[in-house]
Amino acid sequence: MKKLLLLLLLIPIKVNAISARNIVAMDMDTNRVLYQKAINDQHLIASITKIMTTVVALELGDLESEVTATDTILKAYGSAIYIEVGETMKLRDLLYGLMMRSGNDAALLIAEHIGGSVDKFVELMNSKAKEIGMNSTIFYNPHGLDNDGKGNLSTAYDMAVLTSYAMQNDEYKKIVSTKNYVAKSDKKSYSWTNKNKLLTTYEYTTGGKTGYTDKARRTLVSTASKDNKNIVIVSLNDPDDWHDHTYLYEKIFKEYNNELILDKKNFEVQNETYYKKDKLYIKNDVYIMLKKGEKENITLDIHLNKLPKYQNGEKVGFVNIKLKEDILKTIDIFVDKKLVTKKNSQSLWQKLIGWFKND
Repeated sequence: MKKLLLLLLLIPIKVNAISARNIVAMDMDTNRVLYQKAINDQHLIASITKIMTTVVALELGDLESEVTATDTILKAYGSAIYIEVGETMKLRDLLYGLMMRSGNDAALLIAEHIGGSVDKFVELMNSKAKEIGMNSTIFYNPHGLDNDGKGNLSTAYDMAVLTSYAMQNDEYKKIVSTKNYVAKSDKKSYSWTNKNKLLTTYEYTTGGKTGYTDKARRTLVSTASKDNKNIVIVSLNDPDDWHDHTYLYEKIFKEYNNELILDKKNFEVQNETYYKKDKLYIKNDVYIMLKKGEKENITLDIHLNKLPKYQNGEKVGFVNIKLKEDILKTIDIFVDKKLVTKKNSQSLWQKLIGWFKND
């Protein structure tokens, strides 16, 4: 019996405890939090900062514009793409170097190119953060290094909100999902492999960004999709982040199903009289990720505007999809005007035929 107990003690037991100090899993289609641990605590975020750098550059910059490296890049240290002063590269390629290789030199160069100066670009970053609801975030630089005792601060929740927003941009999605990339400057070629190893180790991964500084420790943002379930996970100070992200994805994909909430073919507003002569519609089917039994708690809160005049295809209201008291998604409602044809309206040809018959 003692030998058996000793043998059992020697057998390794797989433990799926989350190692992260802060971690969140969020449904990117609704921003609903699916898993959380200290998600509103503000901490240093290191290079996952570059998600915001990329968002601002994509929204304000021309990807085909040529960018010449200035002395500004000499202030960069740590991870780099090793571009040289005087070397010219397209903004598009710089963004791939920024996200795939976490190039701090690329971050400074992009910031100067878009903002006119690094400081002006940081103002744009903070403005964007406020715009999309990152209420516990402040950026001091475009790369995430801790300079002069100041490092970029955010929360796991805010960074998930940012990533959900970023993943609506097709160019961003393309960059962060790229495993290997070849870039060219006016002087040489570069061959880059993405530092996000989940792209090769976890089949459902669609993107993300790694980060590390001595003070922030390991930070990681990743995204994954399976059966139209689209998840972002953000972890801060996580020594076992690759495992934690993979484990949470598998857990969530297993526990949640995509439930059809609104069917565009059968959409109607019960007891609606103002638009009764026309047809109200939504543009797409709406699915929501729900656990077993949650669909019973889904309600639809419909709001219609009684417009005195409206055009065919005009937005006339919206519907809030609620889980108990929480709004998961808001869907616009449009009107399809039924054009009434006058009975006496005839084409010129029909009138001519009538004239001959009358003769």
